Amino acid sequence: MDINIHSTFLPHEDPDASVAFYRDVLGFEVRGDVGQGAMRWITVGPAGRPETSIVLEPPYADPSVTDEERATVVQMMGKGTFARVLLA
Repeated sequence: MDINIHSTFLPHEDPDASVAFYRDVLGFEVRGDVGQGAMRWITVGPAGRPETSIVLEPPYADPSVTDEERATVVQMMGKGTFARVLLA
């Protein structure tokens, strides 16, 4: 069995800073950028590796998220425990 990471979803609080880091520092290519303002879903990945993607997503897309839930998400982001991985 050959298992690979297909996609991972990571939260961002500043889409422009996230793009600058992944594109300019790591050299990833931007494959998609959907939405506007802070509500942007941005797909990046290593050049020449189309089978691997990172989706940078806003952590509070649901308008019904409470202040308490937002605080929990911020804590999880700080610990690096607020992410998802899809295997192929």
